[in-house]
Amino acid sequence: IGCDRSKNLVDICGEKEFQAFVCDALSVPIRSGSCDACISIAVIHHFSTAERRLATIRELARLLRPGGTALIYVWAMEQEYKNRKSKYLKEKNDSKGKEEEINTDVAQGLLRDQMPDGSSQDSASSDQLLNDSKDKGWHAKPVADSRLPVHTNRTSFHSQDLLVPWHLKSDTKKKAESADTLSFPAGSKESQELSPILHRYYHVFCEGELEAACRSLDCVRVQKNYYDQGNWCVVLEKL
Repeated sequence: IGCDRSKNLVDICGEKEFQAFVCDALSVPIRSGSCDACISIAVIHHFSTAERRLATIRELARLLRPGGTALIYVWAMEQEYKNRKSKYLKEKNDSKGKEEEINTDVAQGLLRDQMPDGSSQDSASSDQLLNDSKDKGWHAKPVADSRLPVHTNRTSFHSQDLLVPWHLKSDTKKKAESADTLSFPAGSKESQELSPILHRYYHVFCEGELEAACRSLDCVRVQKNYYDQGNWCVVLEKL
C-alpha cells in the first residue's frame, strides 16, 4: 500500500491499479502495529525542522509490528564519499552544463526523480559545514536569516537547508498553443515561460545525522546504516 502527499502521483498509481492514497507522513491513517515493513524514500529531507523529521521517523515506527522493519533514504550532503563521486555528481559532465528538465507528464520519470539516482537531485560536499554539523550533533542550527540559498544544478552543496529548482515541462494551454510549432533556446525568456521553474525545500543530511535521530527513539533499533549513491540510509527494527 502506497501513500503520498501528491494527489497527482496517487492518481497515477490508481491508473496503474496500485493501491495508494493521499496522506501526510506525519499522520498516516493506518492502525498502529499493522505493517510488516515500511519504506520511506526521499521524503524526510523535505521537512524543515529536526523535530518534524524525528516525528516522521516516529510515525514510521508506530506503523510497524514488533519485529517489523523500516528502510529510510534521505539525500546526503556528502556527494563525494570515500574519494568517490556519486553517480548523480558524475552526470554533470554528461549534461554539458545544461540544466536538467523534469517531464511531469511521465509517471515513471517522476518516480525516478524521487529515487537516489534521480535527475531532479543536486549534490555535493562542504567539508567545513560537514565538520560543524558533526560537532553540534544532528539537531538543526537556528536560522538567523530566513532566506534560503537556491541550489545550482549538479554542483556542491554550500548549505544543509536550501531550495532546489525544478524545471517543469507541463501541458499548459500556452504550451499546447506554441510548443508544437516553435522552438526556443534553453534558458531564454520564452523557454522559461513554457517551462516554469519551481523551488522545493530540502534539508540534506550529514553523515551520522539520520542514524542519530533514529537512535534517539527508544522504540526502534538501528540494524544498518549505510551510504548509497548520494543518500544516507538506515534500516530500523521495531522493538
